[in-house]
Amino acid sequence: MKLDVLYFAWLRERIGVPRETLDTSARTVAELVAELKARDDRYALAFSDLDAVRVAVDQDLCDFDTAIEGAREIAFFPPMTGG
Repeated sequence: MKLDVLYFAWLRERIGVPRETLDTSARTVAELVAELKARDDRYALAFSDLDAVRVAVDQDLCDFDTAIEGAREIAFFPPMTGG
């Protein structure tokens, strides 16, 4: 399945791209993260502490165990803070 994957803030800086289109066989966000971490050291570093990463599937906040079948977009970003 093809997915648009977006990276924000320090995740984008560590990975080096703001977005990419991927072909994946992942069934959950966690499986997608595992695939990404295996691609390259940049991804492994960016996703080394998942407590510091939030995810949205098709612009809905979710957990890493969320199914991604039929999704079009996955976004990864640091926790939001108020202000």
